[in-house]
Amino acid sequence: MQKLVERVNALIEALPYIRDFSGKTIVIKYGGSAMLNEGLRNDFAQDIVLLRYIGMNPVIVHGGGAAITEMLQKLGVKTEFIDGHRVTDKATMEIVEMVLVGQVNKKIVSLINQHGGKAVGLSGKDGLLIKAKKHSWPKEAGGSGTSLAKNKKKNKDLGFVGDVESINADLIYVLDRDNFIPIISPIGVGAKGETYNINADTAASGIAAALKAEKLILLSDVSGVVNREDNLFHTLHRREVQKLITKEIITGGMLPKVNCCLQALEKGVKKTHIIDGRVSHALLLEIFTNEGIGTEIIL
Repeated sequence: MQKLVERVNALIEALPYIRDFSGKTIVIKYGGSAMLNEGLRNDFAQDIVLLRYIGMNPVIVHGGGAAITEMLQKLGVKTEFIDGHRVTDKATMEIVEMVLVGQVNKKIVSLINQHGGKAVGLSGKDGLLIKAKKHSWPKEAGGSGTSLAKNKKKNKDLGFVGDVESINADLIYVLDRDNFIPIISPIGVGAKGETYNINADTAASGIAAALKAEKLILLSDVSGVVNREDNLFHTLHRREVQKLITKEIITGGMLPKVNCCLQALEKGVKKTHIIDGRVSHALLLEIFTNEGIGTEIIL
């Protein structure tokens, strides 16, 4: 009986969130362990279908770095990374597109449809969904403000690595209107038709901003933003984030994720979240519980 009561209490706790978020768009970056573990993949698919059934408009942007690396290794192609970016020549770009669009995307679409959803796979080329430009290095990198001039590789041409230039939000609105769930590969198209590989967090941030989404949620392989004692920050305001970057508490791979959140907030997204995709039903726990499981970053 106690377990039944706990289930009812969980539904009651979720009720105000279901009411507030009905009809709202939530952009989710899907990647990391949540994509690699079969149980977590099914949990994610169930979460997405549930969000759609209760009236939300989930939009999924997926990564696939592990699958790309595996395919490159099978084909004997060496991979080089600079500041987290895969150096992508023309031949590598063809493999990246094949894996992301032809394999990873279709597996996600199929799984969500198996669980009762109406998922549709897209790349940034479809309907000019993601117009891209060649990636440009920022003037500075790292929480300490270390100049990229000190990085001997800074002038290395990354090839077909891109940044988001614009998003065709109308295409996503059409799909949302008819209850389809967009599953988007972060492949962009340049002004001359060239293909660009875009970081999935960056693509998700750009799409969330274009849609003026209620939430941007980044699934990661860490619990969220933590302090030096590994204690989780449940909520952070923009000014607090800037202080943590200056103090070099936010560093490494967390820094670009946090920056994606800040950029989305500045362009109209209401709330952003970095959560642990290794937790079963992480999306539902973050969205529908009072405390959540990750870090919420707000203005």
